[in-house]
Amino acid sequence: MDRVLFGTAGIPLRVKKRDTELGIAEVAHLGLDALEMEFVRGVKMGEHKAEAVRRAAERHGVVLTAHAPYYINLNSKEDDKQRASIERIVATARIAHLCGGYSIVFHPAYYHGDPPEVVYDVVKRCIIEVLEELGAERGEVWIRPETMGRPTQFGTLDEVLSLSAELDGVLPCIDFSHMHAREGKMNTYEEFAHVLEQVEQVLGAEALKEMHCHVQGIEYTNKGEKNHLNLRESDFDYRALLSAFIDYDIAGVVICESPNIEEDALLLKHTYEELKA
Repeated sequence: MDRVLFGTAGIPLRVKKRDTELGIAEVAHLGLDALEMEFVRGVKMGEHKAEAVRRAAERHGVVLTAHAPYYINLNSKEDDKQRASIERIVATARIAHLCGGYSIVFHPAYYHGDPPEVVYDVVKRCIIEVLEELGAERGEVWIRPETMGRPTQFGTLDEVLSLSAELDGVLPCIDFSHMHAREGKMNTYEEFAHVLEQVEQVLGAEALKEMHCHVQGIEYTNKGEKNHLNLRESDFDYRALLSAFIDYDIAGVVICESPNIEEDALLLKHTYEELKA
């Protein structure tokens, strides 16, 4: 990509009929650039609908991403649940590809008290299965494990960067707000810049042109993420983050997961444009 695209996590709230095509049209009407299809309770879109969604996205110039179901735990101790997790990622990637999507994101796993290096190997093996099952179907859709907001969850920056370095077709989804909640820090320009430097160091400068980020206000405790907030109701320094985006000349998709999704997506876009002017 050649610029930063701002979008909503799901259909804008002002769209009363929860329909992806209408959501795409509203995103374009608002002056936003992207929409993340939220398959959080299951991939329930059929191929016919996906083709219609693709046409709507092309018509309105909106880039699509997708969030896989929340019921994913690649480190499940139950084989059937681990297999179901793999299939949910595969199903998300397949439907996103039919929609013309750019990338998909998923919550990888819980540690369940296992050593992080053991969980890393399990998650890596499962993602390899995902890639093998998709084969040529994956197309140009990036598969992205997300940085997670609780210490009990697999998904540190180092973990998702290492997976991305080792596996073709895999890049991170960096949720900066999750990282802030997980560590109780990660909220200054210098810290945001360091993250982008790590991305470049581990994955190369080209990875900064293929970013997929999540940003939202967030409430947290010493146990990590509690819930999402609107940006102005939180302590998250989104202006510092956007300044780092500008200085490191990133490109890609920035998805807002605040409760007021379209309002904060517009706040991010307008603040970015103001800082860049």
